[in-house]
Parts: sequence; structure tokens; C-alpha cells
Amino acid sequence: MAFVPLVRRAVFRQARPVTELRTSPAQPAEPFDPVARRLHPAWIVAGVGFVALLGAAAFRSVPSVLMDPLHAEFGWSHGTIGLAVSLNLLLYGLISPFAAALMDKFGIRRVVACALVLVAAGSGLTVFMTQAWQLVATWGLLVGVGVGSMSMPFVATITGRWFVRHRGLVTGILTAAGATGQLVFLPLVSALAHEHGWRLPALVVAGAALAVVPLVLLFIRDFPSDVGVSAYGAEPGSAAGMRTTARGGATRALTVLARIARTRGFWLLAGGFAVCGASTNGLVGTHFVSAAHDHGMPPTTAAGLLALVGVFDVAGTIASGWLTDRVDPRYLLLAYYSLRGLSLLILPSLFAPHTEPSMWVFVIFYGLDWIATVPPTVALCRELFGEDGPVAFGWVFASHQIGSAIAATGAGVIRDVQGSYDTAWYVAGALCGLAASMSIVIRRRVGA
Repeated sequence: MAFVPLVRRAVFRQARPVTELRTSPAQPAEPFDPVARRLHPAWIVAGVGFVALLGAAAFRSVPSVLMDPLHAEFGWSHGTIGLAVSLNLLLYGLISPFAAALMDKFGIRRVVACALVLVAAGSGLTVFMTQAWQLVATWGLLVGVGVGSMSMPFVATITGRWFVRHRGLVTGILTAAGATGQLVFLPLVSALAHEHGWRLPALVVAGAALAVVPLVLLFIRDFPSDVGVSAYGAEPGSAAGMRTTARGGATRALTVLARIARTRGFWLLAGGFAVCGASTNGLVGTHFVSAAHDHGMPPTTAAGLLALVGVFDVAGTIASGWLTDRVDPRYLLLAYYSLRGLSLLILPSLFAPHTEPSMWVFVIFYGLDWIATVPPTVALCRELFGEDGPVAFGWVFASHQIGSAIAATGAGVIRDVQGSYDTAWYVAGALCGLAASMSIVIRRRVGA
């Protein structure tokens, strides 16, 4: 194990703490040699965070391509399988504010490493299940808690601690990890399930989650001051990136909720983000493959289209992060929700046994907008709630996943009762119009 300290020193090149450097006027503000240090440690932390978020998104999205194989083997209805997905989505959101508070209390590394172990356990145990409640307990409960601890508030925590310059851009890049996770895993999982059954993909997910744990333990640090630097882009003498002591642990999440729940801005953000979750992860992410299959499209082709949505979302979300540094976030949300609603209203007319040009247009257009809402929402939470911004965003994100869970179950029930998903697409499109209206009336802080 002697190589571990060597690797850490090689990567971070740790010098004296920032606080020590500031007490000596003879020392420069930066503790690293300017020639030897070519990469600020913030980018290393962000890179490993990208890998963890990529994996979390992939693990969470796997059930969408296993729905038909599970239905074929066990005879479980789409509504029953959707219940497990709903619990997964619900916990993905509800756990996030507590995870953000625990990251403040116990550190990012510990929380994320434990979360990855939970994902591995939940996915691996599914190969032994024989009853529907076991699907709910493994993929719903264990995986839901695990991926919920690596959700979007994790992004807000990293960018809030490690970055001052390019904060919106980095938020967009890390958020895009969710789309990249779909890009990398969905076609693979679909092909493995088609050729070898659904159990092999479940084991692949378990192995992938465990493989990320050493990266997290080796390369993620909780604060820039832990490696002797300030946050990236911080002014000389700034306290940005200095370690702070958090009190209360998980109870802090409830304290923050009690405070922000008294504000109008929180409810407008939460309401809009609930619609965001319903119209993305809950509906399209969970049911697109099944809906396309209803119209004669092979599941592997549909999974490839959903992965392509992820390709374009990488560009769309990064661009959204860049725009968030420059444009009023409310105007961005107005545009994103409005355009998404229009695309969902026309989607039912685009399904066909083969991929028509109109479906390619939808995939590109919808992909650019998939989770572009995250960077402006994070920025508004930081602006409205200050240091409590990451935890506040955790609660806003919880509403996102409540919307996802309702849509995942509701769309499955609509499919079971009506024989098609058409009504679900129309309802989601109309709700996006409501989210656009809620976003534009948010009052920003004076001087923001």
C-alpha cells in the first residue's frame, strides 16, 4: 500500500496549507511551483466526480431497457416494474439533500464511496430475485439510495467548493455526465440483455460501481485547502475553498428545508423542477424504449435513440452552463421548458417501426434540452440561498425526482389501461408550459 501516498503526492503535489502561507508575507499566494503545477487540483476532483456521476446515471437508467425482459420472464406488469423504478427515482431525489449535508459533515469521499458500494450490492443481488418485492428492495431501495447520494447536489457541492471561475461551465460539464452515462451504458446493456438475458447487465453494473471506488478514495478531496490551494479562480487572500466545520449532519438538511420553505422562490424552483423530472427521467427515460417497441421498433434501436439523446445533451448542457455564466437563468429556464413542451406534444406522431427523419429531428432537439435546466437552477439556488445553496438544491432536486416517480408509475398505468402512452406525452407537454411560467416569475436577489 506504499504506492497510495506516492500517487496522491504525484497528483496533488501537496504543499503547505493556504492558511500557513497567508501568515507569511514573503510567500506567494499559490503554494505550487508555477512550472510544476500545470493543472489545478480542482480539475482532478471534477474529473473523478464526472466518472462517478457518469456511473450513477448509467446505473439509474438501466431498468428502462430491462422492463420488457423482466415482463417476459416473470410476467410482472409494466405498472409493477414501474413501481420499482419510481422508488429508485424518488430516493434518487429525497436522499440528495441529506447526502449533501452528510458530505459537509463527513466528507465527499466517504459518502460517495459508500454510495457506490450500495449500488453494487443492489444491482448484484437482483440476479437472485424471484418476486416483485425483491426488485423493489434491490433496484428500488438500495440502488436508489446509492445513486441518490451521487446526484446533482454532488455537482453543486464540488463546484461550490472548488470553483469560482467557470463555475457555471463546470456545472454544465458535470451535469452532462448523466447524459454520457446513458450514451456509454444503454446500448451495451440493451445488447447484453438481448443476447444473454438481463442478469449479465445487472452484474456488469455491480462490477462497474465497485471499480469506481478506488478512484474516489485516491483522488477526491473535500476542500481545496486540504491540498494547500484556494478554489480555482479565487482572488488572492480569498477564503473560497477553505475548510469549514459543518454542524448537524443530516439534520442540517431539515433545518435548511424549514428556512427555504418559507420563501416563494423555493416553491417556484421546486415546482418547475418537478415538471422537469416528470418530462425527462420519469417519462422519456423510463418509458421511451417500451413506447417505441409498442409501435414495432426493436428495443435495441430505441435504446440507441435514447443514447443519442444523451450525446446531444452533452453539448446542450455544457452550452447551458456557459450561458448561465452570462445570461439571466430565468430566461434560460423559460426557453428550455417551452421548447421541451412543444417537442413532447408532437412525439406521439413520430413513433414508427423504423426511424424516420422526423424522429431524428426530435432526438437532436430534445437531446439538446434534456437536462440543460440544471446549471441555471443551481445558479438560482446559490444566488437565493447562499451557503445553503447545495442543500437547498438538494431539496429542489428532490422535487425533480418526485415528479419523475409520479410520471414513471403514472405512464405505466396509462399504458396498462389505455394500451398506449399517448396521453402521458400530452400531459407532460402541457406541464412544461406551466414550468416555463413558474420560472420566469422568480425574483432574483438585488444586485445579483
